[in-house]
Amino acid sequence: MSHEHDYQRRVTEIGPTRFLSGTSIEIIREVSLTEPPRHAVFDFDGTLSLIREGWPEVMVPLMVEVLRATGTSESDADLSKLCLDFIMQLNGKQTIYQMIRLAEEVRKRGGTPAEPIVYKQEYHDRLLVRINHRRDGLRSGTIAADEYLVPGSVALLQELKARGVAMYLASGTDEVYVREEVELLGLTSFFGQHIYGARDDYQNFSKQMVIERILRENNAAGTKLIGFGDGYVEIDNIKTAGGTAIAVASDEKSKSGKADPWKRDRLIGVGADVVVADYRDSKTLLDYLWPQR
Repeated sequence: MSHEHDYQRRVTEIGPTRFLSGTSIEIIREVSLTEPPRHAVFDFDGTLSLIREGWPEVMVPLMVEVLRATGTSESDADLSKLCLDFIMQLNGKQTIYQMIRLAEEVRKRGGTPAEPIVYKQEYHDRLLVRINHRRDGLRSGTIAADEYLVPGSVALLQELKARGVAMYLASGTDEVYVREEVELLGLTSFFGQHIYGARDDYQNFSKQMVIERILRENNAAGTKLIGFGDGYVEIDNIKTAGGTAIAVASDEKSKSGKADPWKRDRLIGVGADVVVADYRDSKTLLDYLWPQR
């Protein structure tokens, strides 16, 4: 059993950083691999997929409703700030952890919380109302997959595949939804059966467990691993395993090509080696990462 730890900043100071020429790829610490990566782990939402963009706008109001029902005298604005702070603090972990925290907040206010999984199901139901037009459009072909992909995602995956890298996807979203949305975005062929997501028995799944399994089953050193993610969990796990961590500070709403400053700072704080806003310069990024011949 492997628990996912809360966010803890490990890197408080960084030296001067640099950008690869003509790109927005920011090198936080120089990467100098002696052998090419052989395994790549991806987060999903915000790292490849934008289908669920705007999810906090669903989660926060739900949580405010639940806390309001305790009879608290706190204002909606104060409750909204409290909830946004802790859901973002826990972002990257399985959704159930945010709901466990909600139950704790209910209890603090003298209320009797529902089981966290009940809150999670209500959140998913509301989120699907918000995003089903996106999913339906992708399914029917009236919306192109590119509309809900982080820019350059397909080119990056194609380039990794061409370089012989095995790819794995590990998400904090429920696996049933992840598999469906990977298919809707046309990405299944890159990952095959290596698609992992949250389960109801949440204590028996974590991104760390996926990474440990990859290394164990392939008898591979952590140095053969690269990871891409916009959540702290996967970046922290990749670095702990000895791999190279690419922080995806994606601007999910406008796809501006500029790094989201909050994500950038947060991911640097757990040891990210490189920061990208998206994958528009994916070949330049991989050429940098690969050992020079």
